[in-house]
Amino acid sequence: MMIQKYPETLTSRERVIRTFNFEKTDRVTIGYETNPAIHARLCEALGIPAEDYEGLLRALGVDYRPIGAPYIGRPLHPVPENRMVDQLEGCIMRWVAHGSGGYWDFCDFPLQDAEDEDFDAFPVPIPDDFDYDAALAACKHYNGEFALYVGNAGVPDIINSNGRIMGMEDVLCHLLLENEAAMRFIRRRADFQLKMLERTLDKCKGHIDFVWLGEDLGTQIAPMISLDLYRQTIKPIHKLFIDLASAYGLPAIMHSCGSSSWVYEDLIELGLRGVDTLQPEAVNMSPAYLAEHFGGRLNFRGCISTAGPLAYGTAADTDRVCRETLEIMMPHRGYHFAPTHAIQDNTPVENVVAMYNAAHKYGRY
Repeated sequence: MMIQKYPETLTSRERVIRTFNFEKTDRVTIGYETNPAIHARLCEALGIPAEDYEGLLRALGVDYRPIGAPYIGRPLHPVPENRMVDQLEGCIMRWVAHGSGGYWDFCDFPLQDAEDEDFDAFPVPIPDDFDYDAALAACKHYNGEFALYVGNAGVPDIINSNGRIMGMEDVLCHLLLENEAAMRFIRRRADFQLKMLERTLDKCKGHIDFVWLGEDLGTQIAPMISLDLYRQTIKPIHKLFIDLASAYGLPAIMHSCGSSSWVYEDLIELGLRGVDTLQPEAVNMSPAYLAEHFGGRLNFRGCISTAGPLAYGTAADTDRVCRETLEIMMPHRGYHFAPTHAIQDNTPVENVVAMYNAAHKYGRY
C-alpha cells in the first residue's frame, strides 16, 4: 500500500495560513489522529516503523505539528494501583481491553460529591513549572516547513475535562446551579491554562500559526447545555482564550464533538476562526448543513466520520464519502481534511489508506 501524492506548490505552513484566511491553496490541508493499534497497522502497511511518527505524518501529507511546553514540576497526584493519572488534570484512568486492542478510560472521579474545601485543595499546575525553552527549540526544529499550533482539544474544555475530574453529572449540575466552590475551581484551572498558553505564545512568537481550543458541547442529537447557560458560564471563559489568540494575531480553532452548530454564531461573534470534529451523523452537522449556514465564515476541520464507512465500509465506500465531503466543503475554502475523532482500532487499514489517498486525489484546487 502507498499514499499517492500530487505535485504541490505551497509549503505546509503556507497552505494552512491561506486556508485559515479562506484563500485558494494547491490542495486542502490534511490532519491525522488515530488510536495506537490502528496507527501501528497503518505504519506497517506503509512500510514505516511505528515509532517514526514524523515519518508517517510526512507520508500522509499532514500539514501541522503541535508545540507544547513540557511539564517539569513535581508530581501533583498519587497514582493508585492499576491506574494511570494525568498529572496536569488529576483525572484517573483504568485500562479497558476490547477485541481490537484497548484504551484508558476515565474512572474514580476524585472530585465527585466533593465538599467546598475539596475543590480549593485540589492541585492545579502553575505556569512556572513548564519548560518554555523546549517549546521554542521544537519550533526551530521544524524550520518554518509546517504550520505550528499551541493548545489542544483539552483547552479549556470546561465540561469534558472537569467531567473527567468530578464526573459528568456533577459538572453539569455545578454549572447549572453555579456552585461557588466548583466554579472557583473551574476558573482556577482555566486561568492556569490561559497563563501557560500565553507564556508559550510569548516565548515562541513568530513561530506559531494558530491556537487549538476544545469544548465538547453536543450529544449526537442535541446540545449538551442550553444556549443561555453557555452564555452565562462558559462563553466568558472562551472569550479569554480567543482574545489571547487574537492578541498575537493568530486564528483559533475549537474542537467540539456531537451536535455543536447551535453555538457557532456565538463563537463567530467571539472571533473564532474554525471548528473541529464535525461529526456528520450528529444533528445539524452534515457537510451540506455546515456549508450552507457557515461556509466562508468558519474554517471546517473534520467531517470524515470515524463511525461511518471508514470503520464499517469498504475502501471504495471510504473513497466515495471522502470525495463527496470534499465536493461540498472545498468551494467555500477554509476546509481541513481530517477524521471526526481519533481513527478507531477496528478500522480496516485499507480504508485509512483510501481516506488519505482521496484527500490527495480529490482535494486539489
